[in-house]
Amino acid sequence: MPLSIKVTNFEGPFDLLLHLIKKNEMNIYDINIVEITNQYLEYLKSMKEMDLNVTSEFIVIAATLIEIKSKYLLPKVKEENNPDDEIDVEQELLNKLIEYRKYKVIAENLKMMEQGAGIMISKKPEIIEEDNNNAVEIDFLNNISIFDLYNSFNNLMLEYINKMNTNNIINKKILVDEYKIEDKMDELKQKIDSFGKVHFTNLICGYSSKIEVIVTFLALLELIKIRGVRVIQESNFKDIYLERIN
Repeated sequence: MPLSIKVTNFEGPFDLLLHLIKKNEMNIYDINIVEITNQYLEYLKSMKEMDLNVTSEFIVIAATLIEIKSKYLLPKVKEENNPDDEIDVEQELLNKLIEYRKYKVIAENLKMMEQGAGIMISKKPEIIEEDNNNAVEIDFLNNISIFDLYNSFNNLMLEYINKMNTNNIINKKILVDEYKIEDKMDELKQKIDSFGKVHFTNLICGYSSKIEVIVTFLALLELIKIRGVRVIQESNFKDIYLERIN
């Protein structure tokens, strides 16, 4: 089957050979030399306009392929002076083809890197000049003596020492439990019975200490646990409604 190939598609004979090997789905180490040679020669016939430098390179490879093909087609002679010479031409062509493929892959990778680098936009360094005409020099140490700095440092150190001593004092006085959960439970029941439905915030608004609020909240949890009251909250962070369970 004749091939229709443009010469501008290939940079040289090895580029054409790689194309034919890939098109025929062959392994580069196991090439059907007869088929590749026939397709290569069909390509040479289809070339109408040739550059002399390119033509010479294509013809040299064509001659090499024909030589290798003829050795496959002709009957082998039993007695030969140099039996290794038959493999040398084919092996040399294969080595050049493999080397060309390596450089071709490297060239494609470099081209991709070049395209990626073209997307990057760099900014040249610039020198920022300060406008000294509008600059106002502030002297924080103006009219301050060394004694003023000494006194300020001593005051800061005294404040730090007093703060550390205050935080490290251990309170040896044991406080008596002023509020009990049981008492707060009874108090909550009485208020709910009186008002029917109350806000928790209204219950604790008159309390004077945090511990009383905490004990009241614990009492509320205990009532919920024993199903003494019902708690309703429309959404998070909204007021809590308390009502008695009949």
